[in-house]
Amino acid sequence: MPPAEADGPGRVALSVTDDGPGFPPGTVDRVFERFYRADPSRSGLGSGLGLAIVRELAEAHGGTAHAEGVAPHGARVSVVLPRVPQHVG
Repeated sequence: MPPAEADGPGRVALSVTDDGPGFPPGTVDRVFERFYRADPSRSGLGSGLGLAIVRELAEAHGGTAHAEGVAPHGARVSVVLPRVPQHVG
């Protein structure tokens, strides 16, 4: 997550890190797109909507969502939200 967004008294940062295969090279910029599946060879359930929903919810509350690979493998998804929700009128 960009440090400039996470620091400050008016924001809260939440992160989830896994130790799975991570994002394939060159895909992290697209993981929040609706219906995007980073590894098309993976079979199983999933529509490619999960991270798109994360970003939409974060933005609806005045925040942001970020994804990154974690060395040597794994992924981290972070959400930064304002401590005081922004009201859209």
